[in-house]
Amino acid sequence: MPLYTKESLDLLRQRIDLPEVLSAHIDLKKAGSAYKALCPFHEEKTPSFVVNRGDSHYHCFGCGAHGDAIGFLMNHLRMGFMEAVDSLAEKFGVVLERDDKVENTGPSKTLLKESLQLACRFYHFMLLQTEEGHKALEYLYKRGIDLEFIQRFEVGFAPRQRNALYKILRSKELSDQVLQAAGLLSIADDGTKRDFFSDRIMFPIRDGMGNVIGFSGRKFKEETFGGKYINTSETPLFKKSQVLFGLSYSRKTITKEKKALIVEGQIDCLRMIQAGFDYTVAGQGTAFGEGHVRELLNLGVETAYLVLDGDTAGEEAAVKIGDFFQKKGVEVWIVPLPPKQDPDTLLRERGPEWFAERLQKPMDYLTFLVEKLGKSYSLDSPSGKNALTQSITERVRAWEHPVMIHESLRKLAKLVEVPEELIGVENIQPIVVKKEDRIQRGQNGIDADKILETDLLRILFLAGEAMQKLFAIVKANLSVGHLKVAVCQRLYTIFMEAYEQGTSTDLLSCATGLEKEDESEIVSEIMSRKIQVEKAEEALVATIRRILQRNWMEEREAIKLKIHSGKLNEDEALQLAKQFDALKRQVPDVVIPA
Repeated sequence: MPLYTKESLDLLRQRIDLPEVLSAHIDLKKAGSAYKALCPFHEEKTPSFVVNRGDSHYHCFGCGAHGDAIGFLMNHLRMGFMEAVDSLAEKFGVVLERDDKVENTGPSKTLLKESLQLACRFYHFMLLQTEEGHKALEYLYKRGIDLEFIQRFEVGFAPRQRNALYKILRSKELSDQVLQAAGLLSIADDGTKRDFFSDRIMFPIRDGMGNVIGFSGRKFKEETFGGKYINTSETPLFKKSQVLFGLSYSRKTITKEKKALIVEGQIDCLRMIQAGFDYTVAGQGTAFGEGHVRELLNLGVETAYLVLDGDTAGEEAAVKIGDFFQKKGVEVWIVPLPPKQDPDTLLRERGPEWFAERLQKPMDYLTFLVEKLGKSYSLDSPSGKNALTQSITERVRAWEHPVMIHESLRKLAKLVEVPEELIGVENIQPIVVKKEDRIQRGQNGIDADKILETDLLRILFLAGEAMQKLFAIVKANLSVGHLKVAVCQRLYTIFMEAYEQGTSTDLLSCATGLEKEDESEIVSEIMSRKIQVEKAEEALVATIRRILQRNWMEEREAIKLKIHSGKLNEDEALQLAKQFDALKRQVPDVVIPA
């Protein structure tokens, strides 16, 4: 994780124009000296979402949503903390310099993005404006891909000449190291330098914010060397197991509606988006895997529609991908396609209306699973039905959410026509979910100490103008020693020191103190929920009281365990008993400074 210099972060904070950030995502209208909009975080008919010109924070008087530009991007688009910082830096033209104390691991991501964006423009120009590119253009037209599609998604062409792009990018003073790190340059053992892509139709691969991070090159002539598709190799920007193709066009709808439509191919994905299904994504350069599922979970997805090719491979992929989603508590629906058909072909031949109708009548994952796996068993025989039931039951029991397991097993019993007790519906044991997964999903009960201390930090970071009084309350009642979670201790110290010194305590300023991944994850967790600023003092007092009483009860419990350990002599046990009684009478409460 990058650690940026305080100077560059200060510059970014000065450059950020909050109304400009917000207006790219909501309909912000001027109202006197302020701006108002319908709140994006709750349903309302009268605007109560307000930001004053020059302020660094927004506030909703309806639901209590409150935060700065970083908080808005994290909540509205479900960005990670550092992703939001990088996005704002790019938007406002600020180069974030890495701290000299941090080991330099290669060219900056800014330079990589610059080289990839220039390459995208070069390829697009070559497709539309050159004779060689027109042959590729004719191929695309024959495939039913029109000019609107080509221009919207910046489809391009890599020329046959193996150093055409290299010459252009070197003239822009981009080094070989940068070009190689970006996946644009191939250097042979003998030192020969060649463009990584040649004689291929080029599809830009973008991150969730629209930055080009790689390419997928499709051959359109048999004589072109290599496979049908060649993709950018792994780079600091491009991680095949995590990149969701099409996300930059679909992210807003996915986060708003909490649903995603999954297809196999890149052209399928872009065609679906062009047809109005702007919550479509595809895997990239590898099978759709758990890393892709994790990315969608981070965006808040609760429902997934699988629209995969109508062949055996497509069905097998649906079984595997559906299981990944169901395991994490995401409801999966299958949209079956006719045999040997794909979304691209069907959209051209039958139109978006046909797809819209299919999406209204999808097949639930369990029914699909029974139909698909049932083809491998003789369901007329007891042994065949038993084998199918056992196979699916084992799969379902590996999911992580007891309610989903229970309801799925009940449904399975009906589908295969066996009594519920035979598949153990009443014997569901909770699955232990990994802590990191539960944190990402924001579930309760994952780590009581972390939840409690994150609540405290959330109030401190988001209290805004109420902070002066709140700081006095915190100062009078808590020290860093009252906290137990190391990450929370670190962020608490950063915040309190900054406030006492009169320096900025917004999230961006505190980024200068972040050095570990788990610290930025906690900041993301802080911003994942809102507070009611009007009730910030009440919430703070309640949270401090819970922290004090937690520590008090744990101290009592520790003394009790020592007394009953059998390792103390009579005098030691008596002394601890007195200490226990005294502590029992000293129930802690919050001191409110005058």
